[in-house]
Amino acid sequence: MLNPADAAFCEVLEKSLPSGLLRPLTPNYLEEPRRYYKGTGGALAAPRTTEEVSQVVRQCAEHNVGIVPYGGGTGLVGGQVMPDGPAPLILSLERMNKIRSVHPDENVLVADAGAILADVQSAAKDHDRLFPLSLASEGSCQIGGNLATNAGGVNVLRYGNTRDLCLGLEAVLPNGEILNGLTRLRKDNTGFDLRNLMIGAEGALGVITAATLRLFPRPQNNGTAFMAVSNPAAALKLLSIARGEVGEGVTAFELISKTALSFLAETMPEVRLPFESFPEWMVLIDFGLSANTSAQAALERIFSHAFSTGIVTDGVIAQSESQQAEFWTLRESIPLANRKIGAIGSHDISIPLGEIGTFIEVATQRLSEYGSVRVNCFGHLGDGNLHFNVFPPKGETLEKFKPMRSDVQRIIHDLVAEFEGSFSAEHGIGRIKTTELIRYANPAKLATMVAIKSALDPLGIMNPGVIVP
Repeated sequence: MLNPADAAFCEVLEKSLPSGLLRPLTPNYLEEPRRYYKGTGGALAAPRTTEEVSQVVRQCAEHNVGIVPYGGGTGLVGGQVMPDGPAPLILSLERMNKIRSVHPDENVLVADAGAILADVQSAAKDHDRLFPLSLASEGSCQIGGNLATNAGGVNVLRYGNTRDLCLGLEAVLPNGEILNGLTRLRKDNTGFDLRNLMIGAEGALGVITAATLRLFPRPQNNGTAFMAVSNPAAALKLLSIARGEVGEGVTAFELISKTALSFLAETMPEVRLPFESFPEWMVLIDFGLSANTSAQAALERIFSHAFSTGIVTDGVIAQSESQQAEFWTLRESIPLANRKIGAIGSHDISIPLGEIGTFIEVATQRLSEYGSVRVNCFGHLGDGNLHFNVFPPKGETLEKFKPMRSDVQRIIHDLVAEFEGSFSAEHGIGRIKTTELIRYANPAKLATMVAIKSALDPLGIMNPGVIVP
């Protein structure tokens, strides 16, 4: 049984640790963006160094006090808030925000876990390099949280998830020991891969304090376009054409539905839309090519080919950097419009690429028993990640449909399982999806996860209730 981070425990911390480590616990540390959960907390610790993190964790282990690691607070599955149980210590990495070093010739950057993602991107740019992780929350999310959740984003198609962008980690284990693995090596085949064990563990196995990150040459010729297609199957054919033209130069390939544009027109009229008449489906394509290859010309060739074969019915190619930014503003505004409308259920899923069209059709049909609900399906088509969100019919209130939320989720997630997909593509498990993990995970996988958690964190102090209930 865990103990609370109460006044007596805080007194112990203050006596045993450097001054100024404890800070006032304000309400924002107990909230999460979707407001599904309201967290509890007894105290807030904001260490400045890895050694201070180690000291805090040791004290928590000694007194059996739970720890909730806190990054930018942008996670969407409740991993950063603990609503039940003895009030934990909130361990914020916000003070550990330095870029430790940049090695441009090695394409490597080392950063504290509390470094804001946008600052990591900027530091790479200062050395004419690219750190390609790109999220809507990049102005506030922290690289440690990105790693702890194995964040995805729009560039996974070309560069991979956050896991693929990390060479080494420094972390504090549940007993307070420091795991120093900040290697800059590409090859290090010396036993178990503890780096990848920590990545995606959502703080349940330790606290990430720093990371060695992979950088890339900056593309010199960028191009962005919207192209209208009749259905998701046509979108996949377009992706094949695009890859045939520029290979790995396809940085992002986003599927967007007519419903998404309708929601934007309804709730955010300031967002410029690329089509006067909304097509049923469209894709947002982004290229990043070398200086010797014209992205504009490549997009024109792809459009001409796809239009002549009936795969594409309309298109708009960005003519300037500002128009490219407008296109991406539209894409990143879709979740904001969704929140204004109010979803019955939001689903972060992945489906085998060739099955996406059939999945959308079958899922929409199965939801028809609830009446004319609206589906806004959009996402990272190139890597199979869809955000399949369900909304009330136009003119009806969300309150009427809230009792159906669990039924709608079960329909979607059961169908995902039928299609051999994943009910959590990029957001993680957190606390919101632990029952889903139990329902759908392979029993051997679940048992192994429980065994690893028990071995590394026998007291259960690290982010209690996350992933493993």
